[in-house]
Amino acid sequence: MKLKNTLGVVIGSLVAASSMGVLAQGQGAVEVEGFVNRYFADTQRDFAHDEGNLFGGSIGYYLTDDVELALSYGEYHDLRGDGALGSKNIKGNLSDLKAIYHFGQPAAGLRPYVSAGFGHQSIGDANSGGRNHSTLAIAGAGAKYYFTEMFYARAGVDALYNIDQGDTEWQAGVGVGLNFGGSTTPAPAPEPVAAAPEAMPEPAPVEEPAQVVRVELDVKFDFDKAQVKEESYGDIKNLADFMKQYPQTTTTVEGHTDSAGSDSYNQKLSEKRANAVRDVLVNQYGVEGERVNAAAYGETQPVADNATEAGRAVNRRVEAEVEAQVQ
Repeated sequence: MKLKNTLGVVIGSLVAASSMGVLAQGQGAVEVEGFVNRYFADTQRDFAHDEGNLFGGSIGYYLTDDVELALSYGEYHDLRGDGALGSKNIKGNLSDLKAIYHFGQPAAGLRPYVSAGFGHQSIGDANSGGRNHSTLAIAGAGAKYYFTEMFYARAGVDALYNIDQGDTEWQAGVGVGLNFGGSTTPAPAPEPVAAAPEAMPEPAPVEEPAQVVRVELDVKFDFDKAQVKEESYGDIKNLADFMKQYPQTTTTVEGHTDSAGSDSYNQKLSEKRANAVRDVLVNQYGVEGERVNAAAYGETQPVADNATEAGRAVNRRVEAEVEAQVQ
């Protein structure tokens, strides 16, 4: 497979992805990327220069919000042999399959990652003129920066352990790509009708005391999930609109779980739920980040009986409340 054909496939995938209606991170998302790596070869290969470039592309699928399975292919350039056949261009390619674990929430911003997997390297032999085929164990680390939900840039480094020859080589590189089709951010919800504030008593004829208006939020989640469901976006937007109307207000979104699972797991799950609702308020509906805090309570504050499925469904929630005084 020629390099120009490889890059053509990647570029074509990027263009096709940019025309899709649903562009988001999260479970079920697909990422396509074009990359260039600097390759640092082992000295036993008898290259005139122990460095070269690897140009290629990759495609990945998110098994969960954090775990991606990625397949990549690249071709080597700028390697020159220094063996019995004299200095010459060395051709080769590398294909690999890696599992990648991302840290942080699936949203715009920085997401560090670690990766591990296996690859197959086919590269010219500077002495015999033939090709050297090797199986590689690959481990790496790096970071992706998502400028938006769909577009990112990546930088990382990989260690390539040659299982057949027992030596280790390295590569470091950068890439750009698109992420689309995930479930974390659903399609935009229809514009909801704003809820009217609570009716308040008529003020006294002479003195007009301050009145309190309040908006409450209760977002329910599916079992063992931290994705905000589409039907909850209208309620979250109501809360955001209220906070924009009263810019002096702040709020805390509180995450909760049912009693299924360990205490530590439920604590982490409730934190993810609270952060998911906070991200919608801040990143989608424009509430300033310093006005929205997140708190996680795990399974410690049930409002229904965890002995029944109906009660557990009520306890899988994120709550928030905002109130303001008006004359």
